[in-house]
Amino acid sequence: MEKILEFFLLHREAIFIVILSVFLGIEVISHVPILHTPLMSGANAIHGVVIIGAIIVMGHAEGTAALILGFLAVVLGTLNVVGGFVVTDRMLEMFKKKK
Repeated sequence: MEKILEFFLLHREAIFIVILSVFLGIEVISHVPILHTPLMSGANAIHGVVIIGAIIVMGHAEGTAALILGFLAVVLGTLNVVGGFVVTDRMLEMFKKKK
């Protein structure tokens, strides 16, 4: 427990930036109209590259905490990519001509 607290105290500026980024992202996304969905396919491609990078960094992780955080990042990133593809597919279904 002391190592976790020490990690947070050592990296509090970076953690603060991540928390602010989350709130900023929520605020920006909540004001974007629904038709932004086709742009998600490009974002998914970029996020796929981020997942590859996270896997590489996780391979060089030292310590259990870093490995767990890396694994969590890969899992959440993968869920984001899969969800983006599902939403994009549903959006494209809306624009198909009905027979």
